Amino acid sequence: MGAVSRSGLLRLPPAPLSLIDVDQFRAEPRRVAVVRGVPRPTLVLGSTQPEAVVSADALEAHGVGLARRRGGGGLVYLDPADPLWLDAWIPRDDPLWVADVAAAAEWIGAWWTRALAEVGVAGVHVHAGRAVPGEYGELICFAGRGPGEVFVGGRKVVGLSQWRAREGALFSSCAYLRWDPVAMVGLLEVADARRRELDAGLREVAVGLGDLDPPLRDLAVLRDRLLASFPSFELSGGSEEATGSP
Repeated sequence: MGAVSRSGLLRLPPAPLSLIDVDQFRAEPRRVAVVRGVPRPTLVLGSTQPEAVVSADALEAHGVGLARRRGGGGLVYLDPADPLWLDAWIPRDDPLWVADVAAAAEWIGAWWTRALAEVGVAGVHVHAGRAVPGEYGELICFAGRGPGEVFVGGRKVVGLSQWRAREGALFSSCAYLRWDPVAMVGLLEVADARRRELDAGLREVAVGLGDLDPPLRDLAVLRDRLLASFPSFELSGGSEEATGSP
């Protein structure tokens, strides 16, 4: 496993299995954060999604890899340059650990909200309470609403999933600079009419940070804010806006 720096940031070896291997976190006694990336476009299935929802021919034709995460939820499309993807491990003796699954993710929303405010993103709210998949959320991660996820103007800007073990919980979260579902929809095993429906319906469920007003120009700026605050981050009780509906 990669080394943990004094700042609490985990450096993983560039091995293919390190992308999805969450068990490597279980021996870590303190919180760690990882900036993730992929070497080529990759479509990631949720833990219970069948591979049949994806067209193997389309994956091959477009040179897109297929992976499966241990956390639940819908499909996520990853490009080497977009989105910004972070994994955060919280051991059970950490102050951020919460036994309740829904409440456990609230700190993620607060963490992103504070960093987004620092880079000029306003009007942010965090979904609290039960998950609301909506019409497309069981298929596509960014189409649903889950606890701790972040929205601007009712459109998702930060999606997340979590995986829990005896030793702690791993939270995977990501935000796009540009939200464009066309590439992802083109990889699905669906009829043409359904594809057109998804192309139209998914455009308005999320928004890229680069398409806000004012736009975020560089995900690296946000990444640096998140990583700088992570080692000492704590919930301050009510400083972040949390809502259970749009």
